[in-house]
Amino acid sequence: MQSNVALKPEAAIRLHVGIIMDGNGRWATRRGLSRLRGHEAGVEAIRRIVEAAPDQGVGTLTLYAFSSDNWRRPKAEVAALMGLLRFYLANEIAALVRNGVRLTVIGRRDRLPDGIAAAITRAEAETAGGTTLHLRIAIDYSARDAILNAAARAAGAGELSRETFADLITGEAGLRDVDLIIRTSGEKRLSDFLLWEGAYAELHFTERMWPEFDADDLADALGSFHRRERRFGGLTAIAPAEVPHDPEKCEAVFRKDHAQTRS
Repeated sequence: MQSNVALKPEAAIRLHVGIIMDGNGRWATRRGLSRLRGHEAGVEAIRRIVEAAPDQGVGTLTLYAFSSDNWRRPKAEVAALMGLLRFYLANEIAALVRNGVRLTVIGRRDRLPDGIAAAITRAEAETAGGTTLHLRIAIDYSARDAILNAAARAAGAGELSRETFADLITGEAGLRDVDLIIRTSGEKRLSDFLLWEGAYAELHFTERMWPEFDADDLADALGSFHRRERRFGGLTAIAPAEVPHDPEKCEAVFRKDHAQTRS
C-alpha cells in the first residue's frame, strides 16, 4: 500500500520511529477470540508496517514487543508469546533479507527460553547487510535498566559526552535519536520505552488496536509529525536534518535563536 503523505523536502532524512504495539489482547477479546489469536494478528501487523515504513520515510523502526515487566503476565501467555517469537525468527528472516531489512534485538537475552538467544544472533547475522530499513525489536526490554547498565559500564571512564553515553545505552554507535513514538490502543504513557533516545521525540497516540494498525495509520501518524514544529528547547523550528545530538550543536542552535530574537 502506498503512502498518501506528502513529505516535506527535509523529510528525505530517514526518520527513527518507535511503536508501542498495544491492544492485541483487547482486540481479540472484543471479537470473542483468545488472546493468543490477538498476538498472532499483531505479528501480521508487524509485517504490514515493516513493509510500509521505508516508503514513508522511515529508516529505523523500533518495536516494543515484550517489556521486562511482561514476565508478570500469566505463564501460558508468556509461553505463547515466546512461541510466536520463535516462529518469527524461523520464518520471517528470509523475507527480511529479500527486502533489505536489517534486524537487531534490544533488551536482555539471558532470561529468554532455550534456543531463542541463539536464533536472534543468527537472524542478526543473516540480515546484517540490510540497508532499506533498520528494524529493532525490543524484547525483555526496560529503558531504565538500559540507562542503569550504561551508567555502570561508564563508571570510572572519565568525562563522557552525550553521544558516548548514548552508544552505551543503545549498543551501537551513531544511532539516530527517536523522532516519533506511536502508541496504539488509546493508552497514553511510555511504559519504560526509549526514555533516553526519545527525550525529544514527538508523541502520537491512536485509539486503533495494534492488530488493526496499517500503512494508512502509519501515514496519519507521520503526517501529524511533519505538521509539527520541533524546536528542541529553542525558539525556531528545526528540520530533521538539523536535529542536534550533542551539547555544542545545541549551544549553536541557542545562539542562532538568540541572535534572531535580538534582530
